[in-house]
This record gives sequence, structure tokens and C-alpha cells, in this order.
Amino acid sequence: MSTRGTIKQGLRRRLAAASALAMGAALAVAIPTTADAAAARVDNPYVGAKAYVNPDWSALAAAEPGGAAIANTPAFVWMDRIAAIEGTEGKRSLRGHLDTALAQGADLFQVVIYDLPGRDCAALASHGELGPTEIDRYKDEYIDPIAAILADPKYANLRIVTLIEPDSLPNIVTNAGGTAGSTEDCATMKANGNYEKGIGYALHTLGAIPNVYNYIDAAHHGWLGWDTNMAPAGLEFKKAATSEGATVNDVAGFIVNTANYSALKEPNFKITDSVNGTTVRQSKWVDWNYYTDELTFAQALRTQLVGQGFNSNIGMLIDTARNGWGGPDRPTSAGPLTSVDAYVNGGRVDRRIHAGNWCNQSGAGIGERPTAAPEAGIDAYVWAKPPGESDGNSEPEENDEGKGWDRMCDPTYEGNGRNGNSKTGALPNAPVAGHWFSAQFQELVRNAYPPIDGSGENPGGGTDTQAPTAPTGLTSTAKTSSSVSLSWTASTDNKAVTGYDVYRGTTKVGSTTTTSYTDTGLSASTAYSYTVKAKDAAGNVSAASSALSVTTSAGGGTGTGSLKVQYKNNDSSATDNQIRFGLQLVNTGSTAVDLSTVKLRYWFTPESGSSTFGTSCDYAVLGCGKLSLAVKTNGSAAGASHYLEVSFGSGTLAAGASTGEMQLRLNKSDWSNFNEADDYSHGTGTSFADASKVGVYTAGALSWGTAP
Repeated sequence: MSTRGTIKQGLRRRLAAASALAMGAALAVAIPTTADAAAARVDNPYVGAKAYVNPDWSALAAAEPGGAAIANTPAFVWMDRIAAIEGTEGKRSLRGHLDTALAQGADLFQVVIYDLPGRDCAALASHGELGPTEIDRYKDEYIDPIAAILADPKYANLRIVTLIEPDSLPNIVTNAGGTAGSTEDCATMKANGNYEKGIGYALHTLGAIPNVYNYIDAAHHGWLGWDTNMAPAGLEFKKAATSEGATVNDVAGFIVNTANYSALKEPNFKITDSVNGTTVRQSKWVDWNYYTDELTFAQALRTQLVGQGFNSNIGMLIDTARNGWGGPDRPTSAGPLTSVDAYVNGGRVDRRIHAGNWCNQSGAGIGERPTAAPEAGIDAYVWAKPPGESDGNSEPEENDEGKGWDRMCDPTYEGNGRNGNSKTGALPNAPVAGHWFSAQFQELVRNAYPPIDGSGENPGGGTDTQAPTAPTGLTSTAKTSSSVSLSWTASTDNKAVTGYDVYRGTTKVGSTTTTSYTDTGLSASTAYSYTVKAKDAAGNVSAASSALSVTTSAGGGTGTGSLKVQYKNNDSSATDNQIRFGLQLVNTGSTAVDLSTVKLRYWFTPESGSSTFGTSCDYAVLGCGKLSLAVKTNGSAAGASHYLEVSFGSGTLAAGASTGEMQLRLNKSDWSNFNEADDYSHGTGTSFADASKVGVYTAGALSWGTAP
């Protein structure tokens, strides 16, 4: 046996022993406390957790004008080279951070794992110290020492979230040959497979530690949002997650927008909008992408990944540290209707020159503060890239960190194929990646959205102690046998309302920045009581709204088989000339299902006009070519005189898997308008939820849903 193999077995024995010690400690204490008991494994590590605040970053932030207001915000610690494990100048070691976390009384620690061989093959600013073939050094000198520290029983009460290797796998998908943005370095890494091997090893090794939660980096909507990129990315992620001994069980979820600037939400236009017959997707900014912001992309990517075989309970993280795009230039409405480009450019809150620009972006602002479970499928908004840390140097600068000069950090550069040959939009006078960039930090604070007004400090002066008014008008807009959709009237505040917390009974089930929320995973025919509280950036929380009792639909909607269907509304108007919605089929059973035996029915009524119809599949994770669509008559049932039937030509749906999203639409042949409001299957929810009024038929028998 090789010496290296002996080392590996020894490490795994130490990890196993550490886990056993941690478990033994928990079993030995009758009433465990935070200090002496191993943390129980949870579905979402962010819920109910107190996250570690990095004092090294906090001190730099507090020294800046206005920085005291956010200096106590938790953010990820970056292990961006081997030396970082033992600490570098001005930055404590990994063990030092963990010990400080214990001293703070934190129970959540966030760390970026970032030192792959040939790291970031498409961006010189973040090149690393390891060459393309140094996979053994990565395992022996980087991952193994980190794992040995994280597995120390003294840290067993911490939920440790790892962000696995930003930008690596997405580069293999889009920049390893055949595109304008391809590089020789990326082609090399695709050929030697060391990205997949390294990430698989990290997932397997770190995933063996019971209190570690691995999240794989998944780029952002302006990188992988096109169907030509999104599905191949899912396959690449699955390949890495099943390499070097890793399995999908080693993956707690994925993170999007790491160290990037893509807007969390684009509130002023929708992907389905049209201007003079030209869709938003055709605008120069959107460029036929299916997504315009990170929230919709993250939720759709999660669905696609579950369909690719990842566990159905995976969660998504979104880096909101620098995607606020506030300040005086933040648009409050869509642009003029003179052209689709004017409409989009006038209304988009993301003010970058091009969505491919990533380095020290001018005009950016602090985004949403870290928040647990803010939206369906989202484990948390997090700060992965601590504000104030540079993305890369503006001009050539010698350093001993392996980081090069990338022209995308040069404000004078005219761009390349990855940013449409546009100006970079980068700030001048930036230091080497990861070093403190005071001018950028101050701009991020000035342009924050929601505006910074926390911790008793207000950059504009004064102290905010006034809570928002309580939300009013809480009502249920939709319900199924397993979900309840809520909406309410917005609260007011002397500064600004930044979000709402939704409570089921006394338990907070989620947060949102809008005035609506869908609670899922409920039981059929069960009464639930809901209240909502508003909050502002200073941490002031309103009184609760009046309670609302909602009883979920009867269990008939759950069917008798192992399939269920989920629905979301993709149409901003219920009275236009198309019906547009998304469906996804989920196998809740323990065996695979033959899709050729399955049909879905969406019931509607055309009111008047033509009695013949056109149908379209705009996008499907499975591929639109695998779907057959047909409109059939259904008698005189109220709201259901017709139905759109969706058939699958072939294939199987694995146990626990989903087909992923299917974006469908239909129209009358004469293009006259519908009135969808009274259609049997129509819903108003814009996020996927179980749909008891959409039928699933297996071998001709109704197996899910309630027929009209």
C-alpha cells in the first residue's frame, strides 16, 4: 500500500473517531447545552442559528465612514490558499476563527473552500497557487488539514457551512472550448478532470464530518441562465458530486452569485413582458436568457438539480453582499415603451454595462442582509464575499499569492467575448484580489439597498428606534392540500421597511421582501394560524398582524399514486391572449415511474372566440422535444370545458426525482383573449406549489388531483 493511501485511511479514521467522540459527548449528557453537545443535523443550517462575525473584517469595516452599521454582519471566511489555514498577515488561522466563533457563542460558521488546481481558469485575478496537475497537493496539503481541524470535537456544536470552489465547474461548462469566452486553461482543466476530482474529494472528505454542510458554487443567472448552459451545468455538478467517493448525500445545496453583482430581484419588468410585440427576452440586456435576477434563477436551478438526481431537500444560498444597486440612480419603474431595450434599460436595477462584468463594479451597493429561509427553496441570503475585499487589481501588481492581472479589472479595457466586448465598469485604483479596497467599501455603503440604517447608526445622521407599523389585510390568496399562499398590505416606517417575517403559530416559517409568501409542506384538511411582522434595517420589528386561520384543502388532491404535480403562474395578466404557466411532475414514491404511461391535465375554459388552439413549450428541463401537447374538450364543467393534456414520449422518472420545470402556453387560433380568473386549474402563485386542481393520470386512471 502506498504511503499516501495510508495517510488517507488515517485521516478518515480520525474523522470517524472525532464524529464518535462528538456523538458520545451528546449521548453522555442528559440535558445537552450549546457548549458541550454536538449540534443535531438539521435540514436548513441557517434557521435559528447565530452566525459567526469575523473580527478581522469587522474591524476594517467599522473604521470606514458608515461602516459601523454593518460591521457586525456575519460573512464567509475565505481559505483561498494553503497559508490561510495557519493564518496570514492581518488574518487569523482557520482554528483561530473557529475558537473565536465559540467565544462569540455562535453556532454557525461559514467558510469558502477555494484552492483548486488551475483555479478559476477564466479569470487571472483569482488564479491560485496550485498548477493544473497538482491535485495531490490539493488533497494532502489543503483539504486534509482543513478537514482535520473542522472535525475537532470541540467544534462539534457548530454548524459549519462550506462554500465549495467558486467559478470552477461553471467554467468547465461555458469556457472550456467552442465559445467566445473559452480559454486554453479551461480546456486543460476539462481534459484532465481535476476540477471534478478535487471537488468530489472535498465533498466526500468534508461531508464525512457530521456538522458540515457543503454548498457547491453554481455561478449566476447571467452565466448559466440559458437552457444551453443550465442543463449541462446540472450534469457537470452531478459528475463532480459523484466523483472521488462523493455522493449527492454530501451536498446540502448550492450557492449562486458568489462574489458577484447580479440583482436579487428585478422588480420593474418580467421575463414574460413584451413591448410592441418584442419580448423582454429579446432585449440586448437579457439576450434570450430565461432569467433576469438571482432569485428566480436559484429557484429554477434548484428544481432542475432535483430533477437531475440531487436530494429533494437541497437548499439554495444567494450572495447578496454587493447586489443592492441602490442610491439615487435606482429605477422605480420600467423604462419607456419606445422599444424593448429602452423598457428594460430604463427599469433594470442592475446598472452594470453588461451582465458579464464581475470586477469591482462601479455603482454597486450592499444588498439584503443575511436572512434565513427568505423564500421558497432558499436556505438563506448570505454574504459570501465580504464587502470591501477587492475582486482584483486595476493595474499589474506583484504579489506572492499566485494572483494575476485580469484586464476585466482595468477600467480602460474594451472587453472580450464573455462581456460582449463592452467596457468593464470596474473601479480604478483597486488592490490585489482579497485585499481591502476602501473606496469600494464606501461606495457600497452609499448605494446600499435596502439602505443602511442598522445597529443604531444612520449614515445620514440620527438613530432609528421606531418600528414599522403592523401589516394589515392578511389574507389567503390560494391553498392546496399541502400549501397556503398569503398576501397582506404593506407596512410603513419612518425610514424604510426592508422585509417581513411570516409566522405559523409561534414558529417563524420564512421571510420575504415582498407582501406575499407561500408556506409549503403542510398537512391536508388542517387549520393553521398565520401572522406577519414587518422589520426595518435597524432591526426594529413591528407588532404582529391580526391572526389569520386557513384550513388546507382536503387530502383528495394528494391522489392514490406516487406522483404529484406542482404549478406556478407565469402570466402577469389573466385577461390577455395566452395562458402561460409552469408545471413539474414529482415522483414521491420509492420506485421509478414509466413516463410513457403518464399524462397531465390543465383544465380551463376559452369563453368565446376560436374553438381551435395553438400550444407551445417554451422551455423544459427534460427538453421540449420530449413533450406532446394537445387541447381536448371536457364537456360543460364550470371553468373546465377544455384541458391541455401533456404527454411524455418515453423515459422514466426516478424515485424522489422531478421532471424539472416545463414552461407551457396556449392560445386560441384567432388570438382572442381569455379570462383565466375563473379557470379551474388557474392559480396566482408565482412559485411552484402542489396543485390539486391539475390532474395526473397514470395508465388512464387519476392518480393525483381532483378532477372538475
